[in-house]
Amino acid sequence: MTSSMENIGIIAGGGQFPELFIKAAKKAGRRVVVIAHKGETEESVAEAADAVCWIKLGQLGKLISFFKAQAVKETVFLGTITKTKIFRDVLPDFKALTLWNKIDRKQDDAILRAIAGAMEAEGIEVLESTLFLQDLLFPEGVLTRAKPTKQQRLDIEFGWQNARAIGALDIGQCVVVRNCTVLAVEAIEGTDATILRGGELAKEKCVVVKVKKPGQDFRFDLPATGLNTIKNLIKVKGEVLAVEAGQSLLFDRQSMVAEADRAGIVVVGVKENDDGTLTIG
Repeated sequence: MTSSMENIGIIAGGGQFPELFIKAAKKAGRRVVVIAHKGETEESVAEAADAVCWIKLGQLGKLISFFKAQAVKETVFLGTITKTKIFRDVLPDFKALTLWNKIDRKQDDAILRAIAGAMEAEGIEVLESTLFLQDLLFPEGVLTRAKPTKQQRLDIEFGWQNARAIGALDIGQCVVVRNCTVLAVEAIEGTDATILRGGELAKEKCVVVKVKKPGQDFRFDLPATGLNTIKNLIKVKGEVLAVEAGQSLLFDRQSMVAEADRAGIVVVGVKENDDGTLTIG
């Protein structure tokens, strides 16, 4: 009989994060139980799991019941959920609907904290998403051959202040700027769409800044960038991707940096110091 502490649950969205976690968790000797979301989670994630249950967004009662049946006492939230689906593709069960009606602010942190609270009330602890995968955190310093110019540094500092401000309001984590002008602010559409929208307005040479929200909860919704982020910057002839070091996830580092180098794009992990100043490369 498998003990409950050997089991770990994954509430999986889209992207590669869930599968990377499964590999790391199994290497650490854990049995992996996955809640997969229809239309979001990759089939390969389900295939890699020791046990899997497919649900639609909003089936909280089914999620908890499955975890309990599998003796899961610990879980993590991993991967992306298309946020616009909350308006068209949610099938809330009674437990989810009851919880939803108790949430005053229908924003990311409030929703996820409420779900985590409901699960912990059922004896299922929600752990940090970086468990087993600390090496995926965005490193500090310039990752590319190209280094930020004086103007780009000014844009990074300007964008940082504005990204922090929208994060404090739980709106988004990313802004697109050029010449110290905000061109786009991330909201429910996500980073990729924000880059394309802001880059179109910039015409060229835009700077993308992505930071954590103040008081970011490492259990869910960490900022993330990867190869696709650079491909979208290339589409709009952007010049810089600046990301908060140690507070964000970086996927496909080698191929991402290689693609950025080919396009002459600066990729830099920025550190905010105790006095509020930034270390930019």
